[in-house]
Order: sequence, then structure tokens, then C-alpha cells
Amino acid sequence: LSQEGYMNVALFGTDNRAGETDGVRSDCIIVASINNETKEVKLLSVYRDTFLKTGDDTFDKANSAYAFGGPEAAINMLNRNLDLDIENYVGVNFLALADVVDLLGGIELDLTDEEVVHMNNYCVETSEITGKTYERIEPEVAGTYRLNGVQAVSYTRIRYTAGGDFKRTERQRLVINKIVEKAKSAKLTTINEIIDTVFPEISTSFTSGEILKLSAGLLKYSIGETEGFPQNTALPESIPGYSGSYVVPVGLEQNVRRAHEFLFPEKEYKPTDTLTEISNEICDLTDVYPE
Repeated sequence: LSQEGYMNVALFGTDNRAGETDGVRSDCIIVASINNETKEVKLLSVYRDTFLKTGDDTFDKANSAYAFGGPEAAINMLNRNLDLDIENYVGVNFLALADVVDLLGGIELDLTDEEVVHMNNYCVETSEITGKTYERIEPEVAGTYRLNGVQAVSYTRIRYTAGGDFKRTERQRLVINKIVEKAKSAKLTTINEIIDTVFPEISTSFTSGEILKLSAGLLKYSIGETEGFPQNTALPESIPGYSGSYVVPVGLEQNVRRAHEFLFPEKEYKPTDTLTEISNEICDLTDVYPE
């Protein structure tokens, strides 16, 4: 495989409310690719509305796979549409993310005027869902702020600014970056407290022992470049036979080549027949063709 020497992990962020377990979509889908030698981690966000093959003969939004078949179906969707070999995943809800940020003592972020307004608005619901408190930022002006858990989660939810969901995925990757940086300078007791508190709140294929082992090597890891997928997109008014708005890859195969160059720069990559087939099907269904 073209991914030897790397460990690929799927990260899912779900927005399930209290008591919800069925039909929960993963609004945040990130492939974290760890270079086993250099310990550099690259993050690739898959836009949740991307038109992909989500089942054996089903095409839908990327985030629907999780709703229909949980993490296993979502991992299959990623492996099939991006020619990846992901086996492990971590699924995080609002509460887990808020707890991590709070246990680290908050994270510092630069916010624009409109981000402050939207974040304050989202905080109301995020606070209700997590049962955690926050203080509104007043006056609602741009600046550098230390955000607590509820605020940091709310920041990752913003999508009503220029760039919409594309920009939102950038915010999500930025928050992960800030958490990793803060965790590196945290005391071991804090890291252990995070694992004890958050492990019961997440769903993951890793055992607590494996998580401990990974966290022990935390200082060696660094977050490298981050990108969104697909890189080249079309937003058609509609797709015949489908309702709703989709992000269509302009040539899935070309976009996957680009993703592999980004994640595994020194590896030779040849698309599988399966991928080429899916790529052609998407072109035919959407009438979106690469030049």
C-alpha cells in the first residue's frame, strides 16, 4: 500500500444531543495521518456535504455514512472514496471537546467581529447540550481571547461567515492544533485527568492503554500542514434525482491524487480500479467533469 510508514486515524465530531444515539451525522470528518518516523501529523478535513459513495450502491453526503452505519460505515466510506487504509477512529461529541479545553485551562484564539457574534450565539445551545457554563464576550469586537470549552466548541460550529463550511473546517483544524500545542506543555497529571474524564465520553477503536501509550509520546508529535478535501469543488444548483445541496468533487480521482500527494508526499500512488469507477460514476450522476 502507498501508506506504509503512516498511521491513518479517522476523527469524527458528532453533534448528538443528550440521549441521541441513532442517525447521528458526523459534522466534522478529519483524516489524521501520522508519519511514524517523523511524528508529523497532517490533517485532511473531508467536507461533510461532499457527494461520495456512502454505501455499496448509494451516493450521498459524506456525513450520512456515520448516521446510517456508525464509525464502521464512515471509515469504509473514507477508505473507499479516498483509497485509504484507515482502521482506527476517535469520535468526539461537544461535551468531550469542551472538557478537554477546560482541563487544559482554555485556548487562545484570534476572533473577528462576526466570529465573536456567532460564537456568543452558538454558546447558548452548546452550554445547554454540555451542561457547562461560559461568559459572553462583551462588547462583541475582534480580538485575542482565551476561550473556555463551551466557547471553543461554539467557535468550531460557526459556518455563517464567508467561506461557509469550508471555513468552518479550517476553524476545526485550528482548534485541534491549539489543543495539541497546549497539551504538550501540560503536566502529566493533567493529561491523565483528561484521559480519565474524556475516555468514557468518546467512542474509539483504541483501548485506554493504547491512548495512554500515544499520549506518553505527545511531545514528539507535531501538527504539520492541514487541508480540506476535495480541493477542487463544484456547487451545482441541483443533482438530478437528489435533493439538497452538495459539494461535488471536480474529478474525484484527481482530487484523491492531490490528497495522497499532500498526505504521503514521497509515496507513489496509483488509483485503484474501485476509485476510478466511483470517480466516473460521480461525473455521470452530477454532470460535473474535470477539464
